[in-house]
Amino acid sequence: MKILVCISHVPDTTTKVKFIDDFKKLDSTGIQWVINPWDELSLTRALELKDDAANGVTSVSVIHVGPAATEPTIRKALAIGADDAVRVNADPKDAYYVAAQLANAIKGDAYDLILCGIESSDYNGSTVGGMLAEFLGYPSVSSVSGVKLENGQVVVIREIDGGKEIISAETPLVAVVQKGIAREPRIAAMRGIMMARTKPLKVVEPVEVDALTELVAFEMPKPRAACKFVDPENPKQLIELLQNEAKII
Repeated sequence: MKILVCISHVPDTTTKVKFIDDFKKLDSTGIQWVINPWDELSLTRALELKDDAANGVTSVSVIHVGPAATEPTIRKALAIGADDAVRVNADPKDAYYVAAQLANAIKGDAYDLILCGIESSDYNGSTVGGMLAEFLGYPSVSSVSGVKLENGQVVVIREIDGGKEIISAETPLVAVVQKGIAREPRIAAMRGIMMARTKPLKVVEPVEVDALTELVAFEMPKPRAACKFVDPENPKQLIELLQNEAKII
């Protein structure tokens, strides 16, 4: 079985976001770029499945759409344990464009299980995984919080209202995963970092695809109001604030 993990190149979640060019472009100065957290957990789970020889996983690959500047993030995935990587040499214009480029790069390879994080921590679009499945003509399962391999099939666990849903599916399959897929992301060891330098990283040129959306401008959220302190002996004031300002009661 071959597993493919789609990864995004995103700013560290502690980044202080700034914009330039009249709020049309992210200021990347000083930003620490990382693997999207949901994708990193997906990769961790894929490697856990490979570690168990009974699962029959022969390889774990990663794929990314982005320019050459994103290769350090891809190499980090290789250092964590991925066997090889593919980079589609294009700027990720929108979710539709990314899904189309991924599908074009994937269609020539017989991957059995494709894992996508439910969203990226920068744009939070939550659409690439579903679009990718449609482009490939593969079945997909969303909101996956657990993945197992049993008797040549993929068993996925989904969180639903009031419990869990367990689905057994044939391969190939696209699983869109969320928090819970792995407990903690796997950390690259020094040996893995050294080996990552020589692992295969294939660069694929993009195909002609028209993006469906256009970025007009970014807008910063409004500053939070200052905290108001209420005398514990004056519950009436608290109730008035909750009713008239917060409007939650």
